[in-house]
Amino acid sequence: MVEPSDVKSYIEQGLPCDELTVAGDGQHFEALIVSAAFDGKSRIQRQQLVYKALGGRMESGEIHALSMRTLTPQEWQQQNG
Repeated sequence: MVEPSDVKSYIEQGLPCDELTVAGDGQHFEALIVSAAFDGKSRIQRQQLVYKALGGRMESGEIHALSMRTLTPQEWQQQNG
C-alpha cells in the first residue's frame, strides 16, 4: 500500500518544493505543494508538473486519487502572511 510519505517522496524527487504536505489513506491523497516551478503556469499546467513528478503512478492505479493545492511561494506567503 502506498503511504502519504511515499507520495511526498515521489513529488519531491521530480519537483523542487518549498513546502509539501501529503495526507491520505493509501489510495486517496491530498497534497499542498508550494513550488517556484509553478510561476507563470496555469492550474492545469501546475497539475501536469505534479503528475509528471509522480512518474505514471496515477495512470497505473498505484495512486488512485490525488487532490492538490498548487501554489507559488509568493501565493503561499500571501495566504499565510
